[in-house]
Amino acid sequence: MTTTTTTTLTYTYDHLVTLEETNLVGNVYFTNYLRWQGHCRERFLAERAPGVLRALRDELALVTVSCHCDYFSELYAMDRVGIRMSLTASGDHQVGMGFDYYRTNAAVPQLVARGGQTVACMRRTERGLRPVPVPDELLAALAPYRSTV
Repeated sequence: MTTTTTTTLTYTYDHLVTLEETNLVGNVYFTNYLRWQGHCRERFLAERAPGVLRALRDELALVTVSCHCDYFSELYAMDRVGIRMSLTASGDHQVGMGFDYYRTNAAVPQLVARGGQTVACMRRTERGLRPVPVPDELLAALAPYRSTV
């Protein structure tokens, strides 16, 4: 029997958990995981697709149409977490991104959560938002991060 292992290149956003992000119990409040998805996505745009980020000031809008997160283990203040983003889907005007959250201050990085989101590319018009194709710059920037799973 042959086993094939594939590795997906991911864009990683490293984050240090602060006390502000925890609840009364002491663990990270669940909505922060979704907030970190946004941080990861925005840093990716700033570093890999700055033209798309500039276009957001004009007519382009990136609208999150769905997002989710599944939790496997808790994070606490001063934990270091690496949020690893990959491209899971792309279509005419939408892209899907996967996010794996790893506690990185452990001896071996530990997967603590997994999430995803779908973003629609829209143009602001006098009649409201209208779908537009995913910008070429964004597609090119995301291409190396396409998930093989």
